[in-house]
Amino acid sequence: QVQLVESGGGLVQAGGSLRLSCAASGSGFGFNTMGWYRQAPGEQRELVAVITRWGTTNYADSVKGRFTISRDNAKNTVYLQMDSLKPEDTAAYYCNVDSVQYYSGRRMDVWGEGTLVTVSS
Repeated sequence: QVQLVESGGGLVQAGGSLRLSCAASGSGFGFNTMGWYRQAPGEQRELVAVITRWGTTNYADSVKGRFTISRDNAKNTVYLQMDSLKPEDTAAYYCNVDSVQYYSGRRMDVWGEGTLVTVSS
């Protein structure tokens, strides 16, 4: 079974910064693409940024140049550095991991419980 532990959300003023972390664990599992999605009240969940095991990244246009995704494969942890935050970035942020069970090859799409980011104007 794969578990995700998210941290780093909170309240920040517009223009400020926050760093989210998501640590994945699970005996017998490897972790491929890891990323962050967000969902604002009344809105659909949307991609923020993803990163492959080899470091290839993809960002939503709305966060390009302001957010940076990175990962530490040794720690199975993905980070999201959020700078120049805007009120419209306010949302619940969810970690997502594409995991694979080594012995069976079975892939599992795992979601974290979410961490709230609130940006005040």
